[in-house]
Formats: sequence, structure tokens, C-alpha cells
Amino acid sequence: MFEPIPLNLPPYPIRIKEEENGTYIFDVIRKKFLFLTPEEWVRQHLVHFLIEEKKYPRTLIQLEGGLKLNNLQKRSDILIFNNFGKKIVLIECKAPSVKISQETFDQIARYNFIHQVKWLFVSNGLQHYCCEIDFEQQSYRFVKELPEYSTASQ
Repeated sequence: MFEPIPLNLPPYPIRIKEEENGTYIFDVIRKKFLFLTPEEWVRQHLVHFLIEEKKYPRTLIQLEGGLKLNNLQKRSDILIFNNFGKKIVLIECKAPSVKISQETFDQIARYNFIHQVKWLFVSNGLQHYCCEIDFEQQSYRFVKELPEYSTASQ
């Protein structure tokens, strides 16, 4: 069973409940309790961070959306849209025990072949990496942090 640990994110009033078969965490986007896993612990903290700190509207955040990649069904952890329905941010969440590696970046880059977003963000709750994609120049650059919604949505 996963024992929640402090993450490198501000603390949030995350709702947790214990039941016979395990521990559950409340998902503010899907409005239901989900089984608490290390990755879900990170995802829910990031959702709160996006809403509270970066001012992303909760109605424009999609969690675990499906995508088809090389005829395989995959799921993107967090996908954010702007007010016009354009995809703008793709986030990959890992458990705190998972080291962020080249393989992690390869995974989100593969997903971005489908989504074509400008901002990629990878986190295990302890380490966070963000990069901006320039499709015209076919390049990317790492940035210090994910921009606020008002900047990212343009």
C-alpha cells in the first residue's frame, strides 16, 4: 500500500478516505474518489497546482485522455486546452519513486506526435521539467517553469 509523501509542490487540501479495500483520493476534475496510487498522488497535486498557482481553468483540464499511437491505445496523464479547444499543454506524471529519465521524455514526445502541443511538462512530484516546443524551427528549449494559463493559452 502506498503511503503518501510530501512532494515538491505547495500543500493542498486533498481529500483522502480509507475504505476496507484501500485508500482513495478525491479527483477534483472527475469529481470522484480514485484508488490512491503513487502516480495518482502526483497527478492530483499537479491538478491543484495548475488550478491554484497557474490559473488553468479546471474545465479545460482533461485527465487520462485516450490516444492512439502506432495502433496502440495509450493514455495521456493531463492534457490542457485553451478556450478555443486547442490543445496547449501535455503533462506526464510519474510516481515519486520513478526517476525522470530520457525514456520519460521519449514517452511524452511520442504522445506529442499526436497532440502537437507547445508546452510539455514531466513530473514525479519531486522533480519537474518543462519545455517549449517550436514547431516552425523544429526545436525545443527547457524553461524554468510551466507558464500561467494566460501565457500558455496564446
